[in-house]
Amino acid sequence: MTVPTDGRIVGLDLGSRRIGVAVSDRSRVLATPRMTLERTGNLDADRRAIVRLVAEEEATCVLVGLPLGLDGREGTAAQGARAEARALAVALAPAGVPVVLFDERFTTVTAHRLLASSGLDGRRRRAVVDRSSATVLVQAFLDGPVGQGELVDPEAG
Repeated sequence: MTVPTDGRIVGLDLGSRRIGVAVSDRSRVLATPRMTLERTGNLDADRRAIVRLVAEEEATCVLVGLPLGLDGREGTAAQGARAEARALAVALAPAGVPVVLFDERFTTVTAHRLLASSGLDGRRRRAVVDRSSATVLVQAFLDGPVGQGELVDPEAG
């Protein structure tokens, strides 16, 4: 499977309690916040919700944030994101929608700064920071060179 060069991208900022979701436009110029999914405690149910959202948005690609350390190393959070991305790749394979992992090191910090500069107080920032982080993630992917990120193989163990 390859990454299509057109069509909507659904971006996911995977958290332990919430999943921030952003979506690109069809021409892949602009990312916008879509929603925040509250974790249910059931990974399969959360995954099904994402698959439904991808279908609703008619997305051609899913972008999952990979939380690397500042030194570029992968810790437990990155390993968890890889595992979730692999499970999503399996779930989305029948629809032909690839999953791409993308470095998200500074997305949350950037989102907090943007939200603070817009005048939102701390409580209101926390309510939207997950989807804002996902938006920063998708926009960074859109603005970067073609072919960046790591395509997740749904058949890899």
